[in-house]
Amino acid sequence: MIEPIGNQYIVSRPVYSKNTFGGEHKKKHRHHKTFLEHLKDSCRCSSQKAKRIALSLFPIASWLPAYRIKEWLLSDIVSGISTGLVAVLQGLAFALLVTIPPSYGLYAAFFPVIVYFFLGTSRHISVGPFPVLSMMVGAVVVKVVPDTGGEALMSANNSESNGIAPDDQQKVMVAATVTILSGIIQLLMGVLQVGFVVIYLSDSLISGFTTAAAVHVLVSQLKFMLQLTVPAHSDPFSIFKVLQSIFSQIEKTNIADLVTSLIILLIVFVVKEINQRYKAKLPVPIPIELIMTVIATGVSYGFDFKTRFNVTVVGDMPSGFQAPITPDVGIFQQTIGDSFAIAIVGFAVAFSVASVYSLKYDYPIDGNQELIALGLSNILTGSFRGFASSTALSRSGVQESTGGKTQIAGLLSAIIVLIVILAIGFLLEPLQKSVLAALALGNLKGMLMQFAEIGRLWKKDKYDCCVWIVTFISAVVLGLGLGLAASVAFQLLTIVFRTQFPKCSSLANVGRSNIYKNKKDYNDMYEPEGVRIFRCPSPIYFANINFFKQKLIDAIGFNPLRILRKRNKALKKIRKLQKKGLLQVTPKGFICTVDDVKDSDEELDNNQIEELDQPINTADLPFQIDWNSALPLNIAVPTVSLHSLILDFSAVSFLDISSMRGLKTILQEFIRIQVDVYIVGSDDDFIEKLTRCEFFDDEVNDSIFFLTIHDAVLHILMKKDDSTSKFSPSQEKEKNCNFTVNTNGSLRNRECRVPVETQF
Repeated sequence: MIEPIGNQYIVSRPVYSKNTFGGEHKKKHRHHKTFLEHLKDSCRCSSQKAKRIALSLFPIASWLPAYRIKEWLLSDIVSGISTGLVAVLQGLAFALLVTIPPSYGLYAAFFPVIVYFFLGTSRHISVGPFPVLSMMVGAVVVKVVPDTGGEALMSANNSESNGIAPDDQQKVMVAATVTILSGIIQLLMGVLQVGFVVIYLSDSLISGFTTAAAVHVLVSQLKFMLQLTVPAHSDPFSIFKVLQSIFSQIEKTNIADLVTSLIILLIVFVVKEINQRYKAKLPVPIPIELIMTVIATGVSYGFDFKTRFNVTVVGDMPSGFQAPITPDVGIFQQTIGDSFAIAIVGFAVAFSVASVYSLKYDYPIDGNQELIALGLSNILTGSFRGFASSTALSRSGVQESTGGKTQIAGLLSAIIVLIVILAIGFLLEPLQKSVLAALALGNLKGMLMQFAEIGRLWKKDKYDCCVWIVTFISAVVLGLGLGLAASVAFQLLTIVFRTQFPKCSSLANVGRSNIYKNKKDYNDMYEPEGVRIFRCPSPIYFANINFFKQKLIDAIGFNPLRILRKRNKALKKIRKLQKKGLLQVTPKGFICTVDDVKDSDEELDNNQIEELDQPINTADLPFQIDWNSALPLNIAVPTVSLHSLILDFSAVSFLDISSMRGLKTILQEFIRIQVDVYIVGSDDDFIEKLTRCEFFDDEVNDSIFFLTIHDAVLHILMKKDDSTSKFSPSQEKEKNCNFTVNTNGSLRNRECRVPVETQF
């Protein structure tokens, strides 16, 4: 019973062990389905299930009929046009990261949007090229197709290209094949319902990885800004080789390209900062990329920069679409690992951005359906010579901030890209590649600003800070593919480290109530004499059972196995003296008629070590031994003031077989030296698993489990009173009495007066 009294409460109930609670409150029987039953349910078909599956596979069928034309259409049109213009420029710019001609970036900006319109669950993200993903694809392209030459990675499908150099044809084939393979991986993951894999990429890891990718993008664009011929590298430490190559020929820099790109970069940074600071006042963000592209293209064409200053330009922009290609299976075998990393990173970025908008606008998204949508997007894009897509934060921000309500805005942005592909792409031919490089770097500001995360993470969580730093260094030094693998491995290692070395603590009572906290944290602490409470805040398994045992020994101040062996050795000596008639027992203690015993401790240790670990058996002796009193012949056995040990397992979520054996050994060692052990706060499933594994026996039984620490403490105090006969005969009849916990710091009983020994 609970009685509220103002801001206090009084709880009146019996002291519960798990057994007494289970006897008084019967658990309901719950039927748990077997794997076969789950399989049967999943194979059953009904009209409702078919409708549900259809709606999940085609989310457009659920939101398009509810589209509010009068309220949303105008906003979607404005948003679609703005997003489409940004998508065109980002497609051209990010194609440079893939090391393919810029015109192929338009395909990567068009096809994913069409597929996502029908299959995607987010209403606000803009799918298409993403700089990190483009950089990862570019690294694979550089690895498979070296810059020198036109060897044979070609298939018959790409032989008919419109005047594209052989090396570029190979690069386009590799980029398209990698994109198709990553799409197949995403599609399979979606069909197999394994979208949960993204949970292994924490926010800290993604932040560090995208920052490292931004550094790679920055370095890769320097050759376009300076117009230098830099050989590509894809092996570990490649970033340093690229920098060495750049600085070794820095005197060959094209000043016109450098000045143009620096001016563009400065203006883009300034205007983006204005957009960020005054986003609440601006009706739409200033489309600075579009403005600078129009100006730069006009200036380059009007002053003939290509002829006068020998700058590199976008060049031929073929109109229309090329025929689909068949991926090269040989490239599949070389790039399976990189494609898997691209698939995971692309999904992780898209899903994290989609989650932000779904929370903001309160609608659900489905991770598995997102995998299917992105997978089919990449398969279609790769078939038409595009490269891997996800979502760019800046482009999605434009779509949402300009009023986009649904993927109608995305469809309209695709129409803008389509117009450029079919009709007006030739207008961009005079545009300098250094301008596209500057625009690509202008979109990295947010990622590069993530360096500030280091200080914040160090204050909040040092483990997460280490994950960020290791991820960044690994991705920069080893490359994006190997760096991602190393980062995930390190992150999982930190989780193992946290559970392998948990922060165990000794607890005591605070404020004379039913609250127990770390003894080191508070001043007004109470710990019953001879009772120690130990808390483990993590699962116990094979890797940390020894650490748990050592921490427990440190907390109580002695090793129970050492005490047990000392007592058994002393018992052997006492039994030998008693058999020879050299030992007499008096009310005052032992009297020995000899001065020494010849058996040495080492002899006992070496010859009978297994016997020393067995329970102490004094049944054959005509007397009982008090191990905390003086023993004959100055036999030294450490005294133990502890009589009860409480293990708080409320945070122990599981126990494996190896640790189960270790835990049982620990419990046996304490029980054999007459220290009662109680386990509190454990879940019912935890106890059921111990029962299934035959954990309990005559020595360790299931009566050691109690609901709470306070239940165990009260049980110990009552047991102590019973053993010392502090209860009067009338009180003896009321042993199963109810205790009341007052927040003013006392214990009392409603039916009988509790002796002083049970009061805190």
